[in-house]
Formats: sequence, C-alpha cells, structure tokens
Amino acid sequence: MTAPEGQTNIIEVMELSYETVIGLEVHAELSTQSKIYCNCTTAFGGEVNTHCCPICTGMPGVLPVLNKKVVDYAIKAGLATNCEITPFGKQDRKNYFYPDLPKAYQTSQYDLPVCQNGYVDIEVDGQKKRVGITRIHIEEDAGKLTHDEWGSGSLVDYNRCGVPLIEIVTEPDMRSAEEARVFLETLKSILQYIDVSDCKMQEGSLRCDVNLSVRPAGQKEFGTRTEMKNVNSFRAAVRAMEYESKRQIDELESGGEIEQETRRWDDDKGISFTMRSKEEAHDYRYFPEPDLVPIVIDREWIESIRKMLPELPVAKRERYVREYELPEYDAGVITASRTLAGFFEECVDQGANPKTVSNWFMGDLMRILKDKNIEPEDIPFPAQYIAKLIALIEKGTISGSIAKKVLALMFEEIQDPEVIVKEKGLVQISDESQLAEIVAKVLKDHPKSVEDYKSGKGQALGFLVGQTMKATKGKANPQMVNKLLKETLG
Repeated sequence: MTAPEGQTNIIEVMELSYETVIGLEVHAELSTQSKIYCNCTTAFGGEVNTHCCPICTGMPGVLPVLNKKVVDYAIKAGLATNCEITPFGKQDRKNYFYPDLPKAYQTSQYDLPVCQNGYVDIEVDGQKKRVGITRIHIEEDAGKLTHDEWGSGSLVDYNRCGVPLIEIVTEPDMRSAEEARVFLETLKSILQYIDVSDCKMQEGSLRCDVNLSVRPAGQKEFGTRTEMKNVNSFRAAVRAMEYESKRQIDELESGGEIEQETRRWDDDKGISFTMRSKEEAHDYRYFPEPDLVPIVIDREWIESIRKMLPELPVAKRERYVREYELPEYDAGVITASRTLAGFFEECVDQGANPKTVSNWFMGDLMRILKDKNIEPEDIPFPAQYIAKLIALIEKGTISGSIAKKVLALMFEEIQDPEVIVKEKGLVQISDESQLAEIVAKVLKDHPKSVEDYKSGKGQALGFLVGQTMKATKGKANPQMVNKLLKETLG
C-alpha cells in the first residue's frame, strides 16, 4: 500500500519499522532488423546457432561496426524519459568469462552513456511520484544457455549474441513492489509507443535486475542491497521484491546482517537463492573498446529524433480525459497500450461515440483478452469492426446482448460483424406483432410472475423480460419487450 504524498512506505515488524528501497536495471532489446555490430538478423527463434556470424561471436581478426539505428533508438528512449543526451560518448569492454559470450567480454558503455539524468513520472493509488533515470546505455546481448536438468552439462545458442540492448538504470527512488510494478508498466508503455522495442517479456525482450535493501524508518543511510538478476515478468518482479524485502527484515530482526550478494529468483518455488557473494563479485575491468570509434551526437541529430516522437502515454491519457470526457481510470487503461489506444482512436474516427467505445473496451473486450490470455497487439481483426458492431446496435439491427456474442465470434471467425449477424441470423426482432405473440405466450406460461407484478413486486417484470429474451434467443428488441409487457400487464 502506498503512503500519502510526502511520506514513505513503512513495513512494521515488532517494535521496529522498516522502509524498502528499490532501484531497477531494465534491459530492453531494440527492434532493429540487424544486430548491433553485424548484419545478422535479430528475428526471435530460428534454428540454434543459425543467426550468428564471426563478428557477433567475436572470432579473432573481425571488426565490429556500430549500427546507427541503435543510437537513434537510444536517443529516442532518452528523450521520451526526459534524459540529457551525451554529446560525446564511447563504448567499453566489460570483461567477464562466461560461455554465453564466446569472446569473454561484452561491448557496453561505462562512464559515457548515450543518455543521463532523466526521469519517469508514475501514479500509484492516486499519488504521483517521480522516479529518476540515472542512465541509458547501449550494449550487446549475450547468448542463451540451456542447462541439463541432471547437471551433466549445458548447451549454448548464440543466436541472441549481439542483439542490441538498451539498459535503463533508475535511481533507488521506489519504496514498494507496487511502485516498481507501476514504473515497469509505465516504462514498457513508453518504449512501445516510441517503437524502439516490442517489450515481449515472454521472448526476453524486456527483463530487469532488482536492487533492493531495507533500512529502519527515518534512517538516511541505505541498507546493504542485494541484486536479483533477469526477472522476466511483472508478476515475478513483484513477488521477488516482496519476498526479498521480508527476507531481509527477518534476517535483521533475528540479529543477523545482510550480505551484499547477487541472487536468483525461482518463480515456481517463490524463493530466491544466492548466486554469488560480494567476495565472488566480478571485477569487470572496463576499458575503452579499441575497435569502435567514439559516438558524437550533435544537436541536429537530437532534434531530428525529437521530431519523430509520438504523443506519449501520459499526454494521451490527459487528452482523452479532456477531449473525450473519459474517466481517468478508463483513459489510463486504454492509453497504457499503444495498440489499444490506436484501436480506440480508429473507432472514434469511424464515427463511434468515444464513451461507448470506452465502455466496450473496458468491459467485454478486456474480458476476452484476459480469458484468451492475449495481448492487444494480437487482436485478430481491424478496429473498424468494433465501430461497425457499435453501429449495428445503434441502428437497432442487433441488441446489446447479441453484440456481446458477435464480439466473441469476431475473435473466433475473424469476420466483419455485419457478415456474422447475417450468416448467423442474429438480426434483432423489432416487429411489434411478432413480439406481441411471444410476450402473450410468456405471460401465459408464467401466471405466478404476472400475479406478483400486479401485486406490486416490480422485480417480476425483469424476470418476464428475461423469459421473453430467452424465448427469442436474445434477438428481441429489449426496449420493445419492456414496452409491450408493461402495456399488457397494465
């Protein structure tokens, strides 16, 4: 739970209260067509070790060449997160010996990153908060190790080696797992809006390391932090942070000390475990990459990227509230996804009422997406189909209840709603004489409900409406059914 503005989130244990301090290192794979230093494809998947070459696997005698689009995307991410762009930068070798990087070092950035000193504003429980961005730098991704479950060996796939990354490092400004979750969701939305990363966490396109410590309430000095590596879902990140915060507090309460260490989160077991301690921590021995020229970014380059920035989520949400008079919550949900916001605006451009579109999005559309476990990007039909569906209701062609069925069928059959209505015979019954016959039969079949209504039990009318709709398989015009029932019942 987030504390009121100006206060902090405090966890009370026995007589001593603790505050959690969280900073994140977020890695986002960039949506370039080729890798950071060679022409190999960045496409996800593929046969093992087929998307690599001597350059991205670091064979002797090869020379890397920086992909300019990577710098473009890094600048774009920096501008979208209110960063300063470094006019003169370089790349560095980060040395460590691990089999997922065959050259035994990662080309990254150390002291002169592309972006520095930015921020992202978030809102948690109605309270706004600013999370500082320390830096955004570019680097290459490593390969992927597959470990034998019996511990007899490991296999390596170098397809991901050299896929370009930006690493976004925050200040330790978050005070709860919920604040960190909202920050991650906000950052993901920004990166998708500016089209620099698809942020598909299931494919490893977005993952984060969590730095967390606890300290007694009121203490200015930070406690000893631990780091959890490569958490690859928001749900896992929240669980990992909550677990680690409690683990550290329990350790301190029992008289122990927190060791600075790197831990790995096991989401299946709901626990973290030690990977390496401070004594075993790597000395990366950074030094400037001698095979790559400095990165010089002039004002003209920065401004050309700035002109490419779209309307960002916060500005779009505020516009939806102001222009379309949507509730802030609804506007926030819709604008959190670039695809969903695009769908919404296309529907409005087709003439649909913004509030009606919002109601459909917040209700049945979001329910179906959740039930089918699919992202807005994977909606199989174009936005104008929803506008057409709304138009069919407003014309009286179908009822609202039938429209819900049609929407579900649109996901299954990927057809125009007008075609579905015609082929399935779902046109609304609005013929008064036809409905009068059906109403008469319903009243005849339910004399007790008729008696209840006439004796003043108004809820009986709802039952009779339901029975009439059931008799017509939901195709009766509900307004006309209400009118006929009331007239017949007197």
